[in-house]
Amino acid sequence: MRLTADIWVSAYLTRLRLAAIPAFVVARGDATAGAVMVKLNTLDGRACCYQRSFDLMTGERSWVILAQGAETDVDQSVQRQRGYDPDLWVIEVEDRQGRHLLDEDGLS
Repeated sequence: MRLTADIWVSAYLTRLRLAAIPAFVVARGDATAGAVMVKLNTLDGRACCYQRSFDLMTGERSWVILAQGAETDVDQSVQRQRGYDPDLWVIEVEDRQGRHLLDEDGLS
């Protein structure tokens, strides 16, 4: 059974908060089935945006980089994705060390 998007986002924000990593919901998508993107802002003018990917061969879910580089370029990429999918959630994580916790158990 899969978690709804709003429950996953809530759990993710809690994990980040417990690790003292600031994060914000930039765009709220569909509560049940909306996809989630995570933008990592390293606060130096650079950013990286992750989206969840599903491997049809293995059934595994993983986070892959959608865009990275100058923050303005990453923001434009996120806006394009929001134009294609208005149900998309966007979470912005702000961490100078580049921590996003997406590689931890239970977040894929």
